[in-house]
Amino acid sequence: MTSLAIFASGSGSNAENITHYLENRPDIKVKFVLYNRREAGVVNRMERLKIPSYYFSNSELREGKVLEFLKAEGIDFIILAGFLAKIPSDIVSNFPEKILNIHPALLPKYGGKGMYGEHVHKAVKAAGEKESGITIHLVNEFYDEGAIVFQAKTDIDVTDQASDIATKIHDLEYKYFPKTIVDYILTHGQKE
Repeated sequence: MTSLAIFASGSGSNAENITHYLENRPDIKVKFVLYNRREAGVVNRMERLKIPSYYFSNSELREGKVLEFLKAEGIDFIILAGFLAKIPSDIVSNFPEKILNIHPALLPKYGGKGMYGEHVHKAVKAAGEKESGITIHLVNEFYDEGAIVFQAKTDIDVTDQASDIATKIHDLEYKYFPKTIVDYILTHGQKE
C-alpha cells in the first residue's frame, strides 16, 4: 500500500477530487491531509470523506515537526494541492522525487513566490496570453522549479476575465491531477 499525505491551505477542492479518484484503489490511499491555515475549507471536506486532517503551523513545518510526523506515519508520497507555504529542504531531501505540486500556469511562466491562484490568472490576463494551463511538477528547494511531470493547456479568449481563466484551469486540474498522481506513483516507487 502506498500512503499519501496531501498538504492544503485552502478550500480543498483538489484534495477532495484526488481522494474520490483514489477511493476504490486498493494500492494507493490518502492517509491524511495536513493544513496550515486554521480556517482552511479542506477540513470540512475531509470530515465528510472521513479522512483525518491535522493542523500544523508554518514554524512546525520549518522546525522539523511535520517531517517527524510524516516519517512516523510511513508516508510514501506528498501531494501539494493548493498549499501556499514553501516546503523546507529537510522534507525535500527525505522525499526525493516524491513530492508533487500542481501550478495553475504553464511553467516556467508565471511561477515563483507569490504566484498562486488568482494572482497567476490576473498576470496571464494582463499579459494578453492566448493560452494557459496547468503544470504538475516535482518539488525541490525553489518555488515552482522542480522537474515537470505533466502539462495541459487551454485556450484563452480575448473576452475571458481572470475568473474565466480560473474556471478553465480548475477543469484541467480536476481532470488531470489525480490521474497524473497515480501514473507517477505507478512508475516511481509504488509499494507492494
